Amino acid sequence: MSEWKKICLVSDIPVLGARRVARPQGMDVAVFRNSEDGVFALLDRCPHKGGPLSQGIVFGNSVACPLHNWTIGLADGCARAPDEGCTPKFAVKVDAGAVFLDAGELASHATELPSPQAGPCQQAAPAVKA
Repeated sequence: MSEWKKICLVSDIPVLGARRVARPQGMDVAVFRNSEDGVFALLDRCPHKGGPLSQGIVFGNSVACPLHNWTIGLADGCARAPDEGCTPKFAVKVDAGAVFLDAGELASHATELPSPQAGPCQQAAPAVKA
């Protein structure tokens, strides 16, 4: 049996937009609202280069990643062809205008995935003594 955690009201999520839900462990979860008031939740990370999906443009049942315009399905978290890859999705329940996420999933789902790093990630070369 799932324990549901109230996140916000549907009206708190902009139409064709998103809100981020911070977690004590792991990356944020993005909660999206489409034009038909459908509510979806995905890890806030594009499967391509880790772009913040919460900052993307929502259209229909998809979101366009703000970095490289990949189209990600809101229901399944998967990139649309010809692109490939998926981001983890989270269970959502809407009841009486309130949005709930599964508390167990928030605590454990996809917490091991590394956060994206901006810019080149190079280790500094060791100093050479003359």
